[in-house]
Amino acid sequence: MTRLVIARSAAAHPMGAQRYESEVETRAAALLPGWRVDVSVSRSLRSDLPGTRRLPFGWLSSASVEERRLVGRLLHSRQSVLHRMDLAIPPAPQGDVVTIHDTVAWRYPDESAPVRAAADEARRAAAVVCVSEFSADEVRSLLGVAEPRVVYNGVDDAYFDAPPLGTDVRRALGLEGPYVLHAGGASQRKNLGELAAAWELASPSLSGITLALAGPEHPTRTRLFAPLQRTVLLGRQPDRLMPSIVASAEAVVVPSTYEGFGLPALEAMAAGTPVIVSNCSALPEVVGDCGFVVEPRREALASALLAVTVDPDAGLAARLDRARARARRFTWEATARAHADIWREVAG
Repeated sequence: MTRLVIARSAAAHPMGAQRYESEVETRAAALLPGWRVDVSVSRSLRSDLPGTRRLPFGWLSSASVEERRLVGRLLHSRQSVLHRMDLAIPPAPQGDVVTIHDTVAWRYPDESAPVRAAADEARRAAAVVCVSEFSADEVRSLLGVAEPRVVYNGVDDAYFDAPPLGTDVRRALGLEGPYVLHAGGASQRKNLGELAAAWELASPSLSGITLALAGPEHPTRTRLFAPLQRTVLLGRQPDRLMPSIVASAEAVVVPSTYEGFGLPALEAMAAGTPVIVSNCSALPEVVGDCGFVVEPRREALASALLAVTVDPDAGLAARLDRARARARRFTWEATARAHADIWREVAG
């Protein structure tokens, strides 16, 4: 029997990459009749997160190509195809597929350091999956992978018909009035310093509007935004609530200088919420002409915030309609089907 193993790492704070993993793995078995599909969840030796296997990730990150290849032979000897969702997991001796969302580990010092052998392993893999044309270009130019495969992320159907936040929930969150939303991490590439400066420029003209920031607690976010007027740090919110938080916002702003995809922008488009994004990395590729695409600098971001919330143009409704129609093209079903095609090709 042909066997697929989807291998991922346990995550304490699931983000966009983990949503991708979950959506693909839950659909895999139905798309591969006659196959055996297993999911392997690796965790570090001392982790208290749930999982199916423990691995010495610290050692593996700095291990040589040969050492990791040996560990891979010991771990992955019985599957036809192994899909590694995390570069830290050692490769299979055959049928090795790997997803590379971006190359931030090589480009940003405040991100996790790259796995020493990752570039060599990617070049040797049977297939490399990237989530945008931008990320594929990065993988080609920086890692030397000849033919990465582009498979876009999808968006949860819940965003298309999300109900507005109820009064009690708004009050509990501190969002009783209109608000602009940023949702995501707080690393250097998220460009929160420029967003904070943009808010200082724009907020005097945004009477009664709050800037809400959702994401895992981070000292950089707190340092930048806690002192500013009319800002709310929401922390990490449950997945079931995020569609309503996005749908109830006046706008969603994604000021990042680097995104391999940019799922918060797509979620805003699906919810019918205006979206402001940077004009770099994968964000214009995802948003197209359906959002406000600007330089990732404070002046441009401030101008966009004013244009969306204070003086929206007459074409905003049509833009939002285009955005929702574009978002419907990004489905997790299509994502999973494209993966199944790659798995069958590698196994064949």
